[in-house]
Amino acid sequence: MVKPELVERAVEVLRSGGVIALPTETVYGLAANAEDELAVRRVFAIKGRPATHPLIVHLAGVEHLTSWAREVPEAARRLADAFWPGPLTLVLPRTPRATDAITGGQDTVALRVPGHPVALAVLKALGGGVAAPSANRFGRVSPTTAEHVRVDLGSDVDLVLDGGPCDVGVESTIVDLSSGSPAILRPGGLSAEAIERVLGHPVPVRVASKVRVSGSLESHYAPRAGVVLAEPTEAAARVRALREQGLSVGVLGPRGLELPGDVPRFDVPEDPAGAARVLYARLREADEKGHDVLVACLPSASGLGIAVRDRLARAAAPRTPYH
Repeated sequence: MVKPELVERAVEVLRSGGVIALPTETVYGLAANAEDELAVRRVFAIKGRPATHPLIVHLAGVEHLTSWAREVPEAARRLADAFWPGPLTLVLPRTPRATDAITGGQDTVALRVPGHPVALAVLKALGGGVAAPSANRFGRVSPTTAEHVRVDLGSDVDLVLDGGPCDVGVESTIVDLSSGSPAILRPGGLSAEAIERVLGHPVPVRVASKVRVSGSLESHYAPRAGVVLAEPTEAAARVRALREQGLSVGVLGPRGLELPGDVPRFDVPEDPAGAARVLYARLREADEKGHDVLVACLPSASGLGIAVRDRLARAAAPRTPYH
């Protein structure tokens, strides 16, 4: 746990227009006072993030929801009561408190209450919200430790709070409740099955939506190495084919894969939640080895496996100019 004096220091930095790295249960966030437009724009500049790509506002508790959202349907309240604090973001019609700098000019705002004691301590002491995308350069692999933030952003961040490794390891699930029926716009650290149990009906996944949300670009979460997707049974054949092209190849996947003995391996647990927890750390480890290509084995398409598959697919997509 971060010392109380560091929480006080973090609040001082935020109130003075600074930017901090804040641990959450999902990934580390690059946080600015959500009501300080200059500080919010500095977040975009540090990340190299396009101004039209909206941010998520992190709140201290569900009681702050109505000061940022002008309409809160019953489904949103049920989800907030069930999963906040936690890895769930709700997209709702905004109040004037959510400025264009945060929303990318949309009439909606993305809100969540993070499930990390350090983040909650800072938010409660601040008495407001923070706009906080992941604390890394735009499009790259998200950070799940304080050291990842320091390596990526260095002195561009005014203060880094070290809350230990992130428990969930992938970003929050984003659910759009701004109009009509709920829809998942970004799979994440809360499974669709859990959401459907609370709402009592299926909730579709619509990664292509007119509502822009964080992490929705085709290419995102990308290491420097190229990423090739494969089912576990296909991994060995993919490795051989890539090596025949003269490429340096590593493999991201569960232990027990039958591969040539000299292939560098970056192991992830077979269970989807375990894979999510270490995914970004393993992608970073692979980058440190300088491989040309990483063959990434896809987990089962259930539970948090859907979020892991989403992140790997975006990591493997053609790179955007922001990369």
